[in-house]
Amino acid sequence: MDIRRTILWMIFSFSLLLLWNNWQVYQGQPSLFSLTPPAAETAKPTDKTASADRKDVPAAAAQGSASGQTAVPASDAAPEGKPVHVKTGVYNLTFDTLGAQLVRAELLDYKNQEATTGIIPWFKGLMGHKPPQDAGDAMYLLNDQPGDMYVAQTGLVGAPQGQSYPTHLTPFTLVGDGPVVKGDTTEVSFEATAGQVRVVKTFILSHNGYDIRVRNDITNLGDQPVDPSLYLQLTRDGHEPSNTTGFYSTFTGPVVYSAEDKFQKVKFEEITKNKASYIQQADNGWVGMVQHYFATAWVPQQGVVRTNQALALPGNLFAIRTIESVGAIAPGASKSVEAQLWVGPQDQRAMSTVAPGLDLVVDYGWVTIIAKPMFKFMIWLHGLVGNWGWTIVLLTLLIKLVFYPLSAASYRSMAKMKLVAPRMKHLKEKFGDDKAKLNAAMMEMYRTEKINPLGGCLPMVVQIPVFIALYWVLLGSVEMRGAPWLLWIHDLSVSDPWFILPAFMMLTMFLQIKLNPTPPDPTQAKIMMIMPLVFGGMMFLFPAGLVLYWCVNNTVSIIQQRVIMNRLDREKAASASS
Repeated sequence: MDIRRTILWMIFSFSLLLLWNNWQVYQGQPSLFSLTPPAAETAKPTDKTASADRKDVPAAAAQGSASGQTAVPASDAAPEGKPVHVKTGVYNLTFDTLGAQLVRAELLDYKNQEATTGIIPWFKGLMGHKPPQDAGDAMYLLNDQPGDMYVAQTGLVGAPQGQSYPTHLTPFTLVGDGPVVKGDTTEVSFEATAGQVRVVKTFILSHNGYDIRVRNDITNLGDQPVDPSLYLQLTRDGHEPSNTTGFYSTFTGPVVYSAEDKFQKVKFEEITKNKASYIQQADNGWVGMVQHYFATAWVPQQGVVRTNQALALPGNLFAIRTIESVGAIAPGASKSVEAQLWVGPQDQRAMSTVAPGLDLVVDYGWVTIIAKPMFKFMIWLHGLVGNWGWTIVLLTLLIKLVFYPLSAASYRSMAKMKLVAPRMKHLKEKFGDDKAKLNAAMMEMYRTEKINPLGGCLPMVVQIPVFIALYWVLLGSVEMRGAPWLLWIHDLSVSDPWFILPAFMMLTMFLQIKLNPTPPDPTQAKIMMIMPLVFGGMMFLFPAGLVLYWCVNNTVSIIQQRVIMNRLDREKAASASS
């Protein structure tokens, strides 16, 4: 019994620590478990006098040359570009003629998540707070504003000493009159010439897809052969997305995929400290940036050797890029290089068709082997019921049905423990502090009543990986974002605006505890009664979809436990009467 008391105290203390830490992070304070938050770290400027490697790339307009042989003007000296807007069925994109960069991407099917109803907005309203004007508008993934930088860039490097090929800092001009609609695609092209090399960069957008074909047509206008390299780059600041909460953790930062090393996450702080570990040369795979629910990725031509680089830039900026050789181009000749650019939600089905492993941006960790099939099953269920809230309810019921034999064994064991609780109390009073005699008497009672003291725990341990997998599926699935359930639940990916589900979860946890045997130790009993407040309180800021799962799970567990206990009572009564 002493070990149970110790474990309960550890769980209780750790839960309070996590709750306090998450509240501190939610209030904008540093985490208790990290010395410096990534967003506050400042990267060291790259040395402009570094060796002239032909694969060096000007990483961003704000810092000049990363380490190339030609210094790039700082942002205040760089020429001004002009915006070019392109709209499709899912995008409202803005390109900058300076470097033909993709500098803003609004996702028309996804709205900004600023709650306008519920307890918290009501309380903020009393304090004079007004929701932002863009609440409910289409959210943007890419942006080029100071303090909110996230852009997609390409360019050529490898020019002879004293020259420079077109990069993302070179002024481009719009080809033709602007975007051209061709069937179910829209094309927009930009052109620039530098170092006797002309680049025509064409973006080909499908009307309803988030994958963008990017074609670079490279022409040698000089009288000598050239051998350039093409870089594909994503530049982002180190801040977390605006709607991030400290009450659950999701990864934000660069990622690299290859057939050799599979999916690799690269943390911002590891890049800053020059401790990042990832595959740096391959002839397959892709590079990207991920955040909760959304991702960007450059997918070069497969089978072509490329170099991957992740680096820190001044101003809390970070870049992930891949660089591949175009090959020699004779005077007057041209070469075309294509790549795929994904800018959008972490839609696993669509991303898996773009490149191998691209769907792994939804990272389930060590439970992937369970979570992947579970997600596919959820997609199938959603096709039947047409609502993600009811999909969660139905999936939870089916999981409880599959594990019913294990749950029944656990509940029967706990019910028997509850029936002998008075006898256990009597034994404790009889033997007092004599632990040896007390344990011997308890073991004898367990043997007589055919009770396994661990029978209530072991069946539940088997189910833990499944429940953890379901947790990550619900937390990481972009399909939950903006998905309504019923009545007051308009978005399963944000917290319940009226806290009804968390309150119901606390109630069901309390009922479950009352159905279980009361610990003989009064301290343990008090801790058990506080647990619903601790865990239920943490759920007040969790996504409604996760809380809905726990509410359904707890409710079904209570029903199952009540049925099994009633059955045991009847069996005991029948045995006594006979």
